Amino acid sequence: MNSNSNGDGLRDREDSVAPQGRAEPVLMAMPLDALRDAKRLTQVQLAELLQISQGAVSKVERRTDMFVSTLRSYVRAIGGDIEIRAVFPEGEVLIDQFNRDLNSATKSGSENQVRRPRNAGGV
Repeated sequence: MNSNSNGDGLRDREDSVAPQGRAEPVLMAMPLDALRDAKRLTQVQLAELLQISQGAVSKVERRTDMFVSTLRSYVRAIGGDIEIRAVFPEGEVLIDQFNRDLNSATKSGSENQVRRPRNAGGV
């Protein structure tokens, strides 16, 4: 396995999850606690960033269902952001209704575009 670490541990497993012949960057799947660990943060540190208790961080990490705003806050606290996509055989659609604070920036006309996979014909 090739170590492609950028210092935060997120790309260490990139080669092990890369499908053969895929041209796009590989998205890894991992639970929130593993993502926090990869960013080298403890639950206590993350709790301080979110201004909640360590126990509340633990609860969020064990949940399988939560508000989008809760997930966004968690991911932003560790330096990232979230995107929600609907994936269809003919392409992907970015769902932007959960980004109310960003909607004014997306009014340039790109919010209704479908991103097509490289090997797909048309939508």
